[in-house]
Amino acid sequence: MRLVGSGAILREAIAAAGLLAQDWQIGAEVWSATSFSELARDAREVERWNRLHPQDAARHSHVQRCLAGDAPVIAASDYVRAWPQLVASYVRAPFVAIGTDGFGRSDTRVALRNFFEVDRYQIVLAALTALRGQGKVDAATCAKAIECYGIPVDQRPSWTC
Repeated sequence: MRLVGSGAILREAIAAAGLLAQDWQIGAEVWSATSFSELARDAREVERWNRLHPQDAARHSHVQRCLAGDAPVIAASDYVRAWPQLVASYVRAPFVAIGTDGFGRSDTRVALRNFFEVDRYQIVLAALTALRGQGKVDAATCAKAIECYGIPVDQRPSWTC
């Protein structure tokens, strides 16, 4: 399991890794993405080089080297999910991007992250759900996490508010 945080949300990714270990006995690497756009630019350049040089040894982008393998990647941002999604096609593992999709609000960071579903609990749930997709966690575990962390399941998605 890999958790990638960008900017201030990195602290939530670190806290989520702690919860995964403590509550679910699941280890997680935590990565800091200083710029999803730069990672995507590098990956596009490598992709282009490989396309134009088919007889040379293939190159690998920074994001491909760092996130190689099939461990799920949960990428969280305080910006719209489109930013971490920029690198998704360059990662072979299951990739889940979460971000603050919706319209501006004025409140505490805790309340905003809860509203936009990008807090530590949502990161844990996204991780468990990705592992469920690989057959490594069952649906009951995901349901237990929802109950344990008090995650509201009937609120409207932030992008509709």
